[in-house]
Amino acid sequence: MILDEARRLLPDAVALRRSLHACPETGLHLPKTQRQILEALDGLGLDVRTGRRLSSVTATLDGPRDGPVVLLRADMDALPVAEATGLEFASRNPGVMHACGHDAHTAMLVAAARLLAARRDGLAGRVVFMFQPGEEGHHGARHMIDEGLLAGHGREVGAAFALHVTPGLPSGGLWLRPGPQMAASDKLHIVVRGRGGHASSPHTACDPVPVACEVVLALQTAVTRTVSVSDPAVVTVSSLSAGSMPGVIPETVALAGTLRTLSHETRAHVHEVVTRVAQGVAAAHGATAEVSIVAGYPVTRNDPAFTDFVLRTAADVLGAKHVHVQSAPAMTAEDFSYVLDAVPGALAFLGACPPGLEPGRAPALHSDRADIDEDALAAGIACYAAVALRRLGADIGAGAS
Repeated sequence: MILDEARRLLPDAVALRRSLHACPETGLHLPKTQRQILEALDGLGLDVRTGRRLSSVTATLDGPRDGPVVLLRADMDALPVAEATGLEFASRNPGVMHACGHDAHTAMLVAAARLLAARRDGLAGRVVFMFQPGEEGHHGARHMIDEGLLAGHGREVGAAFALHVTPGLPSGGLWLRPGPQMAASDKLHIVVRGRGGHASSPHTACDPVPVACEVVLALQTAVTRTVSVSDPAVVTVSSLSAGSMPGVIPETVALAGTLRTLSHETRAHVHEVVTRVAQGVAAAHGATAEVSIVAGYPVTRNDPAFTDFVLRTAADVLGAKHVHVQSAPAMTAEDFSYVLDAVPGALAFLGACPPGLEPGRAPALHSDRADIDEDALAAGIACYAAVALRRLGADIGAGAS
């Protein structure tokens, strides 16, 4: 069975994951990471190409017969987080950590490439392996698309699939849903401008601090009273910066945060509401508010038909009790959304709660203590491979000799 094949590949996948974990890199340029991936793919008979403006790796595997093109994706960048896991293979790069599981994604996809290369004779079509940098806020997927990713080295990609490990879910299970899987994410910046003065005489100034506080509270009320609970939004102000001395009323207060939405309509509505409320509250106190919203990743939207295909395929590989229709979208964001905006496909969550911990208590992704159950990688390898095999008309039952 294909899961057995994946388990045989697990030791090498774990070794690669640990090697990547120990030398994390951030952003669009990951030369050491790219080099490790190229070395790991060497000898598999793939057509391997690297990005022109970023450290991406794209590899293609052709079967002996014509057929569709399916893309499998892994992201490979880390976060600017100082690791506190205490792992033997913890980051050797101070202030940088694979805190979001991208090391695991990369290791699983390399292993899936090995499994599929061994089964190439059964493929009717092409598999594109997408290793992308810059997922953490740098729009790496969009840059790869701009460089021709979806042309599939001469043939258009027809479907796409990605996995994301999640320590907050039981290990080895798969979760996804049709429609919105993850949210759109935009950055919010507001500068409330008043008139500075002496803190002992606030009546001679226009203190922007209480105005900014009212703006924060008014934004929360505006969301709950103007956005439908069936198409939710999250507005979080996570930074407030004002002044430098106790005796001085500052001229300005800077607010920053994030906007998360699940549809184009609600996204546009929230942008309008946030701007109107901030400016209106400020004006009511004789101050002003400058609002800037920087568009981030779109909604990660799973194609319903392809999602059903993944659910059925994963159930055949992992067993139906390990495959779940996710009850609600996650309000986190993903730049795989750019791929899913262009071709039908899906992103699924792979449960990877570390041994000895309860899913609800495991350190979350982006935490400086985030870790995963490495045994779960076998399930991910098998799902990556099975989706491609079945999409290209191959058997997912008997293992390769």
